Amino acid sequence: MKRFPTRYSRPHADGHQRHWVERTDRLRTELTAADDRVDVGDWSHLVPPVSARIPEVRIGQRWVSVLWFLPIGAAALIVGIAVAQHLRGIPTVEHFIETYPGVGAFQPPVDSGFPGWLRVLHFLNLLFMAFIIRSGLQILAEHPRLQVDAGSTPGREWLRLRGPVPVDRMVQSPPERAWTARDDTLTLPRWLGLPGIRHSIGLARWWHFSFDMLWVLLGAVFYVLLFSTGQWERLVPRNLDVFPNALSTGVQYLSLDFPTNQGWTQYNGLQNLAYFTTVFVAGPLAFVTGLLQAPAIAARLGLGAGRLNRQVARSIHFGVLIYFVVFILVHTAMVFMTGLLVNLNHITTGLNTATWTGLWLYVLWMAVVVLVWCGASPLTLRYPRLVQRTGRRLVGWAKYLLEWSDPRASYDEKDISPYFWPNGTLPTSSEYKGLRDSGFRDYVLRVDGLVENPVTLTYDQLKAMPKQDQITQHYCIQGWSGIAKWGGVPMRQILDMVRPLSRARWVVFYSFAEGAEGGRYYDAHDINHMRHRLTLLAYEMNGEALNELHGAPLRLRNERELGFKQVKWIEAIEFVDSFAHLGAGQGGYNEDHEFYGYREPI
Repeated sequence: MKRFPTRYSRPHADGHQRHWVERTDRLRTELTAADDRVDVGDWSHLVPPVSARIPEVRIGQRWVSVLWFLPIGAAALIVGIAVAQHLRGIPTVEHFIETYPGVGAFQPPVDSGFPGWLRVLHFLNLLFMAFIIRSGLQILAEHPRLQVDAGSTPGREWLRLRGPVPVDRMVQSPPERAWTARDDTLTLPRWLGLPGIRHSIGLARWWHFSFDMLWVLLGAVFYVLLFSTGQWERLVPRNLDVFPNALSTGVQYLSLDFPTNQGWTQYNGLQNLAYFTTVFVAGPLAFVTGLLQAPAIAARLGLGAGRLNRQVARSIHFGVLIYFVVFILVHTAMVFMTGLLVNLNHITTGLNTATWTGLWLYVLWMAVVVLVWCGASPLTLRYPRLVQRTGRRLVGWAKYLLEWSDPRASYDEKDISPYFWPNGTLPTSSEYKGLRDSGFRDYVLRVDGLVENPVTLTYDQLKAMPKQDQITQHYCIQGWSGIAKWGGVPMRQILDMVRPLSRARWVVFYSFAEGAEGGRYYDAHDINHMRHRLTLLAYEMNGEALNELHGAPLRLRNERELGFKQVKWIEAIEFVDSFAHLGAGQGGYNEDHEFYGYREPI
């Protein structure tokens, strides 16, 4: 390997050793511990509440509030009822309904009723879905725009929860006025979002992923029991007769002359298709589209661009959420309208009776859901560190496994995003400003810690090292993404130069910038990631010198992880055996102060 002059080589002399220790200690003392509770007033000082507005969808070039769908839907329902009642008077239609009454050979009768395991899983599914939906909406509020453009370019969204990005702040000059992704976040009502306050995605993700994990495990148990007990016959149609029977059932419901409720043994065609879609299409689709948003998955499969990019997956994922909400509402309404006591006893007592016991069990059941719903946000804000640690225990192992995915995808110049969202708190120190104003001529990168050969590298020395260019996608934890061309020094060259000791497990990157709550910004990365061929210390972006807004003079690219871990404005790198002694001991600034996870491949 070619050797480059360094300001310090291995610190044999005591004076040199003291110098390294003093520099390291200074950076560590500038890290700040964090409160283990959320002070909403202080939190609001950093990101003042900006309430989400009623969602709007783009129709052509116009934005239309979704509230318009309520009167339009009501009018359509009234017209549909009138049309269906008229159709019921036509002999051909009545003959069609007699031929296809709603039930038939497409689903043979199941005489075993609703077993206890099915009733318990039905309740747990609703409980888990409540957390998944609420936390999912909170995550959406972090980047309140949905689009299919891989680069998340403002103005190309098809759904939004706030107005357009201010055009005068998209120019990004001066950098202090740039509209950042954090500026774009929104506050949700605390009864709806989880936890409901603005820019609380770290906590929302722990709830979302934890209950995703529980929901997937519940689904796996459900599938096993479903196919081992014969209950699958309720849900899987045997032949295509299900479609005319579903149409017939739809006309009967819409005409308000409901078909006979035979749900104890047979679902009608419409129920059969709805339940089949929910269990075997919507559920798996939610799981798959969630994974496709992860850098560890998308960067391996090359899904950063093209028709199935992260933003497409995000839009479909949201569509599935809406499907589940609509299904729950319609399903509940039909339970009440088609025989309340009998239906409730089916799923609570497991009996085909019309006793009041089923109703009271249902009331108790829903009281538990409401109690948990109301308590979730206050609990989260009071004990956020507990939420973080519990979430890490539940899903940390899965994140660890995802980090072993090879993020090998790179893209073409034509895929580079025309707009790349800025984020982060700009450095304000006089030291950084002096370096910036001199074109970073006097910039020095310090690399030390548990290494055989600590080094300092000037800006010119870094640029004299063998350069690597790569076009990769950036995945922000908030939901936006963007493709850029990065140029810089592969981290594996730095490792070869400093020769980490065997006990070094983590590589800590210190920024010139402070975090939003004060104190030095930093983040820790698994040392194994540093030897990957796409892990880069970038000093160029899209063929030009990295600008101040995006991390000049130097920023990290670790393609396994989400964007907040790609530390910008790097001042120093330290190899350590543990990060427990740094800041609040959670692995990084956002991990300390905003309760993120230190492993974020999804």
